[in-house]
Amino acid sequence: MFTPSSSLYHNYLNTLVSESRVIAISVHYRRLPEHPVHVAYEDSWQVLQWVFAHCNGHGPEPWLNEHANFTRVFLTGDSAGANIAHNMAMNVGSVDPELMVDILGVALIHPYFWGSDPIGSEGLYPNKKAGMDRMWSFVCPLNPDNDDPRVNPIAKGAPGLMSLGCRRVLICVAEKDILKDRGRAYYEALGQSGWMGVVEIHETQGEDHVFHLHDLDSQKSKDLMKNLAHFFNRERTHFL
Repeated sequence: MFTPSSSLYHNYLNTLVSESRVIAISVHYRRLPEHPVHVAYEDSWQVLQWVFAHCNGHGPEPWLNEHANFTRVFLTGDSAGANIAHNMAMNVGSVDPELMVDILGVALIHPYFWGSDPIGSEGLYPNKKAGMDRMWSFVCPLNPDNDDPRVNPIAKGAPGLMSLGCRRVLICVAEKDILKDRGRAYYEALGQSGWMGVVEIHETQGEDHVFHLHDLDSQKSKDLMKNLAHFFNRERTHFL
C-alpha cells in the first residue's frame, strides 16, 4: 500500500538510518492491483542483484561503491516487507555461490505470514481473521492457497528453513497483532530446522501491527528502533 516516498516509510527509514548508521536501499516494487504478488518478489530480487553488483567497487552508484560494507548486508521489512525479506533470504540460500550474494542477517518486523489452519490466539479475532483469510487470494490469484510457502513458510511441503541464506535473524512481534503467533511459530520452526544461525524474538507489549510507523517519538517505537540498530551493529564474531 506504500512506496519509499510515502511519508510513513520515508520518515521512519531516515530515523533508522541515523540511529543505526547504515545505508538503506528501499525497494519500490510494483504493487497491486495492476501487478500480482509474484512481481514484488521478482522486483526485490532484481534490486538485491543490483546492490551486489557494487561489491567489487564498480557498480553504477558511487555512494555504494565508496561507502557500503558488503560483509554486513541485512534484509529487513515490516508486514509484507518482512514477508519479502524472508523470501529473498530463501532465494539467497538456493542460488549459485558464484553470484556472491552474502546476507549477514534478516530482521522481520511484524511479518505477514499466514496459513489455512488457525494457530494460537487467531480465533479470538474473527473479523481480523476473516480479512487475513481473504488477503492472500487477493494478492496472489494464481495460487490462492493460504499454505503457499511464500506466505506460510512452515506449511507441510514448504522448502526447509534450514536453507535460509543468512546467519542471524531477528523477529519482532506486537502483542495485539493477529500475526504475532505466526511470527512466534516461525521463530520456533527456524530454531528447530537445523539452520546454522542464531534467531531471536522480541515482543512489544500493548501494541498492534506496525505501530512504530505512526509515532516515531513514542518510547516503544524508540525501543524497537534501538533493538534494530543493535542487531545491525553487533560484532559478527558473536554469531559464528
